[in-house]
Amino acid sequence: MLKALKKMFGKDEGPQPEAVSPATAPASADHQPSPSDRANQQPARDNAPKANAQTTASKAKKPRRERPAKQVDNWKLEDFKVEPAEGKTRFHDFKLSPELMHAIHDLGFPYCTPIQAGVLGYTLSGRDAIGRAQTGTGKTAAFLISIITQLQQTPPPKERYMGEPRALIIAPTRELVVQIAKDAAELTKYTGLNVMQFVGGMDFDKQLKQLESRFCDILVATPGRLLDFNQRGEVHLDMVEVMVLDEADRMLDMGFIPQVRQIIRQTPPKGERQTLLFSATFTDDVMNLAKQWTTEPAIVEIEPENVASDTVEQHVYAVAGSDKYKLLYNLITQNDWTRVMVFANRKDEVRRIEERLTRDGVSAVQMSGDVPQHKRIRALEGFREGKIRVMVATDVAGRGIHVDAISHVINFTLPETPDDYVHRIGRTGRAGSSGTSISFAGEDDAYALPAIEELLGRKITCEMPPDELLKPVPRRH
Repeated sequence: MLKALKKMFGKDEGPQPEAVSPATAPASADHQPSPSDRANQQPARDNAPKANAQTTASKAKKPRRERPAKQVDNWKLEDFKVEPAEGKTRFHDFKLSPELMHAIHDLGFPYCTPIQAGVLGYTLSGRDAIGRAQTGTGKTAAFLISIITQLQQTPPPKERYMGEPRALIIAPTRELVVQIAKDAAELTKYTGLNVMQFVGGMDFDKQLKQLESRFCDILVATPGRLLDFNQRGEVHLDMVEVMVLDEADRMLDMGFIPQVRQIIRQTPPKGERQTLLFSATFTDDVMNLAKQWTTEPAIVEIEPENVASDTVEQHVYAVAGSDKYKLLYNLITQNDWTRVMVFANRKDEVRRIEERLTRDGVSAVQMSGDVPQHKRIRALEGFREGKIRVMVATDVAGRGIHVDAISHVINFTLPETPDDYVHRIGRTGRAGSSGTSISFAGEDDAYALPAIEELLGRKITCEMPPDELLKPVPRRH
């Protein structure tokens, strides 16, 4: 498949030429142009899209307020010792700045994951890239390290305006945007680079004040909210040097591609920006989009050793739909489980499950598109801190949730797409720890099991739940 993809993009397997980064002028802290200056100045790139007069005039003159780099406390690269190991790639093997290496050291990452090792070899030289890897494989750090290195090596433009990000990351869900922005903040903490996030469901004015307070180096956003800012003239994308599209397959499924097209039209031409695209699957639609938006991309495919991790013990209970809630309640309470993630296919199912668990004395929160963003963030933090026992989520909301020590994943309803099953159970058994997934196969969703088993390459034994797990839920007074 890899050879076919390379052929599709006209690629060979020989040494790859280094791409040329867009040339920009050195930064100046003393001069900020007026709006009228901006209207008459030459664009930073010879062929960059020219802003119209109305858009140009809306770019307000702001004082330079760079975030100071965090003090490194006499940290030296020699403090980050990692011995070479056969079959492993170290971050030391790439030319990364001491500030970035310090942050990687703080995070405890001595060796690259396969997707990081595969992608960075191309992207650090400026190449476009398409990466296929499952959630939890380290792809976020792969593109963030590349972005940070690009922004450190290329000085910001001399004439710079608020609302002009130098790097743009588009992700399909609010939770994923929040997680990427958090990872970006951790990796940039010694560099002085500013990270911002724009998501729907949060106060627009608060996000606008953030944008007006300092320059934006790395912007992480969902497509809809980014377009809101762009169409109001608050964000301008003509200075984007690096663009990342994360979970492209999910953006296709969620119908975001028309919005993404509008966004990309505001950025410099593909030959004048670096574009990185990541997807869990390489469908024809995904590859067609990649062909439109990238230039001679390197294609990096990481096949998981197993589609589902060996650290996750998988069970399926054959149960009538009317008994599913009893089974869920009894599994959690009789076993005294404290950190459980429950998946359902529809938002109304998620809401009903959460309401019934809460009514029956089990602390629970729901994660779906109907929940306001500030409540979702609070719910996620409560679950992460162990104050809440159960999180009930849809597949879309579940993407981007990274919580350590989730002991059990329960599929209240089997997903209609086999790939979603892999993503769901991947919430547990992370970083080498063990976990358990339990799926309820009822009369309405058991048909999905054969396709899941085909993807896994093995059968999952279907069991009848013991009688004690089907006891009536006690009434609370």
